[in-house]
Amino acid sequence: MESRHLRYALALAEHQHFGRAAASLGIAQPPLSTQIAALEREVGERLFDRTPRGVFPTAAGAAFLARARRALGEMTAAAVEAGRAARGETGRLRMGFIGSALLAPLPGVLGRFRRSRPDVRLDLREMSSPEAAAALVAGELDVAVGRGAPRGAGVEGLVTVPIGADHLVAVVGVAHPFAGRAEIRLEQLAAEHLIMSAPEQEPAVAAHLRSLFGPESTALDAATVSRDVHTIIGLAACDVGVGLGPARMRLVTRKDIRFCDVVPRVRLPDLQLSFRAADDSPVLAAFLDVVRANCAEVGSLLDDILADRRKRTITPAPGRG
Repeated sequence: MESRHLRYALALAEHQHFGRAAASLGIAQPPLSTQIAALEREVGERLFDRTPRGVFPTAAGAAFLARARRALGEMTAAAVEAGRAARGETGRLRMGFIGSALLAPLPGVLGRFRRSRPDVRLDLREMSSPEAAAALVAGELDVAVGRGAPRGAGVEGLVTVPIGADHLVAVVGVAHPFAGRAEIRLEQLAAEHLIMSAPEQEPAVAAHLRSLFGPESTALDAATVSRDVHTIIGLAACDVGVGLGPARMRLVTRKDIRFCDVVPRVRLPDLQLSFRAADDSPVLAAFLDVVRANCAEVGSLLDDILADRRKRTITPAPGRG
């Protein structure tokens, strides 16, 4: 039994005449009569009464037609859903990200993605950079946003593109002696109690800061640590110490804090977006299209990276045919 048999039976029930039903289907009457008879043999019941007044469903036919309508509706819906899934309009996107990415650029990217793909379920998890990279490699995430290039086993299978550059800034409470200053020198910070991301949470940042302060400095060892930039800002507002973090912290507006640039200017490891190179998910492709549209420079770089990977994949190794 095929879907056309269901359509034939429904057309015959609607028009109550073999000739009119055949015309509506765009076929000749004899093939329709043959197909209806074959359908009745397959079902094992007479589905239609042929009378001088017309062709009418039997009790068995009425029951069959009710199911046939639902079946055709489900088949149509299945085709529609398949098309939507192929275009990345349905499904799920799992993303792990560090908290500071929610200051920028994730609000613009995720907001635009939600508006263009309202039926895609977003599974969003705040994670440290190492946790997100490990989960991505393990197949537990589709996208990871962290600071610095992913490290560890399996990262060679990832595509990584920078989505934001940052430099180090300090944040203090309004009562702190540094409040109101435009700049703070690195050596001044070394004498302060610092508030920073936990080294195990953001090892790339911790390693970078340790190289700046030098191996003999104890400022980082005595620092108060946090996994979230908002906590760093909040503790600085409480005069616990001087908070250190990315310049995108300036997007946080509070009356009880002040931001200061650190001099000489200290560039932090870039914010990076990673995904598995072998992932051909339409939802991921749709998300990357939004990244391209929302972040023009990132999108261009992403296309260059993907093109380079494809080129290396199809280029034969030396000595091979």
